[in-house]
Amino acid sequence: MTPFIKKKDVKKDWYIINAENAVVGRLAAYISRVLRGKNKSTFNPHIDNGDFVIVTNIDKIKFSGKKFKDKKYFKHTGHPGGIKKTTPLMLKEKNKTQEILKQAVKRMLPGGPLAKKQLTKLKIYIGSDHPHDIQKPKTVDFGKLNKKNLVKN
Repeated sequence: MTPFIKKKDVKKDWYIINAENAVVGRLAAYISRVLRGKNKSTFNPHIDNGDFVIVTNIDKIKFSGKKFKDKKYFKHTGHPGGIKKTTPLMLKEKNKTQEILKQAVKRMLPGGPLAKKQLTKLKIYIGSDHPHDIQKPKTVDFGKLNKKNLVKN
């Protein structure tokens, strides 16, 4: 039987990922796994034992295929006829590139208050600079985890 981990025994690490040429869906799946703590042997679905994730160079993220122009995100305002549609291209033109990855990760987490708390541990930055050097994050070479993780130009 796997023992339950107590809240005081949870150790949170910091990871940094360079998103240059990374595929959005694969990156979001990896990040959601780390935020939930599924990469640890002490995973419990009701405890927040996930780690912090810093993503840099989000402006150089890629989609596979023609999804950058063709993919559509929908949301509804709650009023009749209130469906709103946007694409990753429109988000990039509005300088909201970080919203592409944030929404992808958010939709891969389960709903509820715990998922909202876990999503706050995701830090996304446009350039390669970030203010989290004091936490000494561990570098994750996302391209070496699987050859499909990066888009070849």
